[in-house]
Amino acid sequence: MNIIIVGDGKIGYSLAENLSRENHNVTIIDKDSEALRKAEENLDVMCIKGNGVSTKILMEAGVKDSDLIIAATASDEINMVCCLTAKMLGVEHTIARIRDPEYANELSLLKKELGLDMVINPEQATGREIARLIKFPPAINVEMFAKGRVEMVEINVTKSMAIVDMHLKDIAKRFSSSVLIGAVHRGDQVIIPDGEFKIKENDSIYIIGQPSKVYDFCTLIGIYIQKISNVMIMGGGRIAYYLTKYLEEMNIKVKIIEIDRVRCMELTELLPHALIIYGDGTDEELLISENFNEMGAFVAITGRDEDNLISALLAKHHQVGKVIAKINKLNHTDIIKSLGIDSVVNPQLITVNYILQYVRGLQNAMGNSINALYRIVGNQAEAIELTAGNSAKYTDIPLKKLNIKKGILLAAIVRKNTIIIPHGNDVIKPGDNVILITKDKIINDLDNIINWESNR
Repeated sequence: MNIIIVGDGKIGYSLAENLSRENHNVTIIDKDSEALRKAEENLDVMCIKGNGVSTKILMEAGVKDSDLIIAATASDEINMVCCLTAKMLGVEHTIARIRDPEYANELSLLKKELGLDMVINPEQATGREIARLIKFPPAINVEMFAKGRVEMVEINVTKSMAIVDMHLKDIAKRFSSSVLIGAVHRGDQVIIPDGEFKIKENDSIYIIGQPSKVYDFCTLIGIYIQKISNVMIMGGGRIAYYLTKYLEEMNIKVKIIEIDRVRCMELTELLPHALIIYGDGTDEELLISENFNEMGAFVAITGRDEDNLISALLAKHHQVGKVIAKINKLNHTDIIKSLGIDSVVNPQLITVNYILQYVRGLQNAMGNSINALYRIVGNQAEAIELTAGNSAKYTDIPLKKLNIKKGILLAAIVRKNTIIIPHGNDVIKPGDNVILITKDKIINDLDNIINWESNR
């Protein structure tokens, strides 16, 4: 596909990197020469210096022959106008990054009036992800499929868990066959396990199933799940605003520490039910005076990775139950996890996942829609949810008769309100939602997962 990205900040660059890796023709437009130089030197993309709203610049970028434009500048208004202009010039699909909370309640109207095919709000998406982690505290990461009917939970295996040194086939027999361990992260290895695979201490495992079944399985294997009733947030930016809204819906009390006095006043008006404190969240004395060691969770989401890391480590030192840090530099997440911080979130990775899901869906020629896409296991594998097409040749054939490619695991089949953890005699029916885990393969269609030559 021919794709134009307007805005070469962190998200624009990350999108260009991922989309060019998937063999799309990517053109970046930005006014910053230095940002374009970095992209030109490191990525297989074309760069144009200029304003993405300009008709002349868009024409120079080949807007008339482009399939998609993604507007990801720092300005919501520029992103909206850019997409509107590109649509008038003939581009078929448009995606705008819109971040301001004032627009959040008007997105459906904006999409219709501006002809936007997709709107992404990185801060709101990050807030939603953090809220999921707080809802299920033992998890390092939680992803949702099939409109919340299936979840994938990443758990770190400790020596006290009953599954240590057990084979997967024995875990299914002893504890539950209604969940599946779909991927394992062991050291630098990413493993799509089979029944003979043995779980070891310090493995990170990805458990898939209905939320209630996943919860039951975790309690059976010795994971204590305590409901969180109060949260301290360090940093009062947009993520804090959205996160607080989600937490209030969950009846969780919120305390926000913000270093900017003016922003504190704004938050007091925007979030009347939250307690807003003016101060430096890296100041240990302040944190102790605000009883942060009594909090169920501590979330560090300022704009500075260093501050988030320091305060998160302080929270771990004072034995806060759940500690979450926002980290902008993708290449640092594994190091930070090794320091003992429970969960690390990255807004640009969340945004890229949403947009890749949309782009893969556009590519799809077989009628299987992509409903969800998540990069997992340190960005080395993917979990994807697709809907089976009505006339697909793989439907109604027992899975044991389909030669599924190596490195791909069918994790779950969702058929209306029934969740199936698949076995050899199960079949995929038209309209089923199928959840896959894949390593080293780009999947945009269920037809791609089968070695048809071997099935003949």
